[in-house]
Amino acid sequence: MQIYVKVIFGFENMMNPCCRGNYGKAPLSPLLRPCSLLPLLLLRPPHHLSLLRSLSSHPPLPPPPPQTPIPVQMPVQSRNTPRTPYVFDETPQRDLFSCSAVINLHLKNGDLARAESLFRRLPVRNVVVESMMVDGYVKAGEIEAAKRLFDEMGERNVVAWTCMVSGYCSAGRVEEARRLFDEMPARNVVSWTTMVLGYARNGRLSDARELFDRMPERNVVAWTAMIKGYVENGETEWARKLFDQMPHRNLYSWNVMISAYLGSKQVKEAIELFEEMPYRNAVSWTTMVSGLAQNGFIGKAREFFDLMPKKDTAAWNAMITAYTNEGLVNEARELFNIMPKQNLVTWNAMIDGYAKNECKEEASRLFSVMLHASLRPNETTLTSILMTCRSAIEIGQIHGLASKIGFQSETSLGNALVTMYSRSGDLSSSWLAFKRLNCKDLFSWTSIILSFADHGCGNYALQVFAQMLRQGFKPDEITFVGVLSACSHVGLVEKGKKIFEAINGTYGLEPMAQHYTGIVDLLGRAGLVEEAKKVVDTMPVKMQDEAVLGALLGACKVHNEIEVAREVGEKLIGLGSLGSGGYTLLANLYASHGNWNDVARVRRTMKERNVKKVAGYSCVEVKMENHVFFARDQMHQQAKEVYEMLKEMLLPQMKDLGSFELDQLVPD
Repeated sequence: MQIYVKVIFGFENMMNPCCRGNYGKAPLSPLLRPCSLLPLLLLRPPHHLSLLRSLSSHPPLPPPPPQTPIPVQMPVQSRNTPRTPYVFDETPQRDLFSCSAVINLHLKNGDLARAESLFRRLPVRNVVVESMMVDGYVKAGEIEAAKRLFDEMGERNVVAWTCMVSGYCSAGRVEEARRLFDEMPARNVVSWTTMVLGYARNGRLSDARELFDRMPERNVVAWTAMIKGYVENGETEWARKLFDQMPHRNLYSWNVMISAYLGSKQVKEAIELFEEMPYRNAVSWTTMVSGLAQNGFIGKAREFFDLMPKKDTAAWNAMITAYTNEGLVNEARELFNIMPKQNLVTWNAMIDGYAKNECKEEASRLFSVMLHASLRPNETTLTSILMTCRSAIEIGQIHGLASKIGFQSETSLGNALVTMYSRSGDLSSSWLAFKRLNCKDLFSWTSIILSFADHGCGNYALQVFAQMLRQGFKPDEITFVGVLSACSHVGLVEKGKKIFEAINGTYGLEPMAQHYTGIVDLLGRAGLVEEAKKVVDTMPVKMQDEAVLGALLGACKVHNEIEVAREVGEKLIGLGSLGSGGYTLLANLYASHGNWNDVARVRRTMKERNVKKVAGYSCVEVKMENHVFFARDQMHQQAKEVYEMLKEMLLPQMKDLGSFELDQLVPD
């Protein structure tokens, strides 16, 4: 461990301008070569690098004594890593290998800033290290920075050209990618494959196929790339035709084709192709297990799982996830318990399965076991366990743990905090969680808009929506649900109408039932019942559900529109899915106008359909125990103490605030 840390700290010390002269001709290459360090470090994710730093108290290395440099004849390698494309110049650029190694290390660990800093301080560069930085910029999404460096390069190899083509394709700038591709002085099979896949991933299958057919040579990677392009665009038949034409197939090709069949719900074809495979690996089996489960064949998935000659962790995790997705948490837990070795993904799958299936106590207990086993939760773990929290206090505890570990500003976890704080009624904490997010995505903005809208803070929701648009985010269907709700709460009829029209007119989205519910509620609250009815009459019939019609019925009750209410009520009853609240609202509306025959008919329909009125209740959690109270409840074991406290402490204060009949609140 110490030798790994010495390389990092020693290299940084060497690059310090104050110390660089002391190192002279003594590069770190001699240290890299005997310990085979480079392949090990290049495989480490960012948090492992941080762990190396935290575990070491090793100070920066002192300048070494003068020594004869040991030339590096070949890159450091191990059997677990591919050959590294570094060339060490033994004469004027003796240290370039070491510099390249550490720059590559930072890039592999996602630390572009440090890699760039070291790169800019290099006294000498060559095409290899420059291509490495171009690739680093591209993978970080910094396409303009990559292009600037590419243009500065005095010499460009095929790697640099291919990296730029790949970067433009990934950014959706296919025309620029093709222009660079055509300008390339020399191309290899990787260059051709990159451009083919770029076309395919951007939906331009005809261009991809045209280029594929022009390739001077095609290896199995090129064939598979074209097949994958068809698959990603839903063209499974064309993918299979090309698959059958392949002169040679590898495991990846077979797995891609099987995955394509399973993704398009062609289970029979997937099983037949799986049986044709000359040999299979763990990925093949795991693909079948998870694919069958996702298509609802949970029993068949278990058969394949049991037939696996050697079950790896991914297969166990896939089967556990399959069971939890089907609500079979007991079966999932049985697998979890007998699994030879669980990893963090396994624990996350089981905790998330409990959370999704409303088994909150089990999720909390398993999370506690995980912590006591000294397993460090990650962002996924904390996001799942947040879904089980029932109060702002519990959410705050998870939030505190996330802050301690360093995950509070991670996007998915931050989004969950925004949502859960809002659900618990703590809107200020929800807003703070949103503000602390370092990187906000569309879900972040939508979550806080919905939070404000759900709490009746329409003006704040609309302000955030305007800010979101200024930031360049394009709203989706769920965003508009919150925005229309905000307009309804504030009473902004004209603004709400314009937003509703923009859903399709400006943003090209198909309005959902929730959008129609929002605009009907907005118009109904404003007393524009007839206009709200026109919206309902002109919307697709399949979207006329209980929520939309219920919103219109509620407006009819408020504004005494009995005739419209009668028509809407008949539609609601005809749906057959009307809940007790809707029947009660309709009966009360008829009763308020003295239509007792209609009242009797509604109640008779309720009885025939076995619809029972659900009593209203409140729930409060005290010391991890839920206490439920119904209206005028006498059944709770502490009912006497509750009512005595209500009379003595709360009713006098309530009396000062309102003019209701106090005697009706507390039973004798």
